[in-house]
Amino acid sequence: QVQLVESGGGLVQPGGSLRLSCAASGRIFSITAMGWYRQPPGKERELVAVGTSGRMTNYAESVKGRFTISRDNAKKMVYLQMNSLKPEDTAVYYCNLRGRERYWDNDSDYWGQGTQVTVSS
Repeated sequence: QVQLVESGGGLVQPGGSLRLSCAASGRIFSITAMGWYRQPPGKERELVAVGTSGRMTNYAESVKGRFTISRDNAKKMVYLQMNSLKPEDTAVYYCNLRGRERYWDNDSDYWGQGTQVTVSS
């Protein structure tokens, strides 16, 4: 079983910065991608940023130029540096891992428990 634990959320003023971290553990044979999603109040979960094992990254248009995703493959960790935060960035942020527990498995999606980010003055 794969476990994901996020940290780094909190309350920040508009224009401020936060760094989210996510640590993956458990039975992991291979990782296809790790990334971040968020769910604003009353809305659906949406992609924020994802990094593939091929070192490609993809960002939501709303965060391009402000957020940066990075990975430490050896430690099975993914980070999200969030700068110039806006009130509309307020959401629960979820870590996602797409990968396989055993070599014969298909890829599955695994989720962390979520961390709250609130941007408010």
